[in-house]
Amino acid sequence: MRTSNHEPHPSWEGRSATALPDSGWKPVEKGLFRFVALYFIIQIVPLAPSFWRDLFTANWQYGLYQPLFKLARYMPNFVGGTGSFLNWVIAAALAGLGTFTWSIWEKRRDESGKPVLNYDQLNAWVRVLVRYRLAAGLLAFGLIKLFPIQAPEPSLSHLNTPYGELTEWKIFALTLGVVPSYQAFLGLIETLAGLLLLTRRSATIGAFITVFFTGNVFISNVAYGGGEFVYSLFLISLALYLLAYDGLRLYNLLVLGKPTAPNRYRLTFAQGWQQSARLAGKVVAALLILSYGLSAYEALRKGGHQYPSAAKKASLSDAAGLYTVQEFRLNGQSRPPSPQDSLRWQNVVVEKWNTISIRRPVPATLAKLNQEDVIGPDSARHFEWSGQIGRHYYHYEPVAEQAASAARTLQLRNPQHPEDTFQLRYERPNPGTLVLAGINAKNDSVYAVLERVDKKYLLFEAAKSGRRKGLTL
Repeated sequence: MRTSNHEPHPSWEGRSATALPDSGWKPVEKGLFRFVALYFIIQIVPLAPSFWRDLFTANWQYGLYQPLFKLARYMPNFVGGTGSFLNWVIAAALAGLGTFTWSIWEKRRDESGKPVLNYDQLNAWVRVLVRYRLAAGLLAFGLIKLFPIQAPEPSLSHLNTPYGELTEWKIFALTLGVVPSYQAFLGLIETLAGLLLLTRRSATIGAFITVFFTGNVFISNVAYGGGEFVYSLFLISLALYLLAYDGLRLYNLLVLGKPTAPNRYRLTFAQGWQQSARLAGKVVAALLILSYGLSAYEALRKGGHQYPSAAKKASLSDAAGLYTVQEFRLNGQSRPPSPQDSLRWQNVVVEKWNTISIRRPVPATLAKLNQEDVIGPDSARHFEWSGQIGRHYYHYEPVAEQAASAARTLQLRNPQHPEDTFQLRYERPNPGTLVLAGINAKNDSVYAVLERVDKKYLLFEAAKSGRRKGLTL
């Protein structure tokens, strides 16, 4: 590997490639660089076996962007999950140990008369690693905002759940989903920052945008109880490292008004396999970004990844809506409405997909699944029922069809409590009435007569009043 000439500059980020190999780096600067480089390598390079297991066992049939998203948001998980700062402490401790070992090794190397390491070149390679890692994180989130599938529109169940029964983060996500055009604008900014990071000349601009954009994401996560505050702060730390490369020069030029020479140091590649490998890397990166974007767009056309797929028509998709419970019987005994009756249904929402949500006086189990997760199988998707306590959710599948009648049987299962099941026959005497009859998991007989409410929702009514894409900000 050889390097091109550049003007010498006193900052530690880029020294003269024509000087001695160490370019005049001070011992303290070298020690600091060793620690920072090792720390970021530990945080970025996927050494965990789980990463490779997920890579080779990923179910790619649910969309290319789903496994790529999981790979792009990789962080080492030593203890406590990826949302714990304790992993950073462990990474720093390992980097400190590595710095000590590196210092001893380099000292012995110098004493033996071997060539001094070129820290300008090492710093340039670390910057490449950081740039591409930061770009992957921004593009992974940016493209699922640009094609607004990260925060979907509220479901009918959400629209019939009081604010007080939703977590702060769920309200934030649903509010963002109400205005997909604004979500797409945020995705455009994030995607632009990621693309700028892919080239050396525009990396500083991309890092500058990232600090403010992702800084806002970090504050939002802290304020609303989101689960991405650790990951967003990690991306900010990468951006700050890139900004430090030109930070002192920008300060001298813009704040102090002093003449400032640009840093002209850059990696160069010899003709032959080095240039071929460099070109191949760029082609692979471009193909991955293009494939990820096209896959995310295709997922948008199919309804996204947050709700169960509506592409396959559900048995009750034509009956979607809010229903009041006109009559409810348990084991043949009629149960009138009562705020103390934990078994009596108050109202029922039938979604366009294979979900039924039931409101009962007893609150549902609160699941604070507030980290972004792109999931393939419908049975594993949790956005609709997480972050709320107001409704009990059930996914259903047809059990059998009775040829002699219009009745059909459905198996309902609570995704939070798999033991909570119903096997119900349904009839529709008229378009506004739904009759459910069958047994629950305890073999208690259940009978309910549901009447659909002709309820209008501002979200949908606004789309009919000249707003082609619904609400806007």
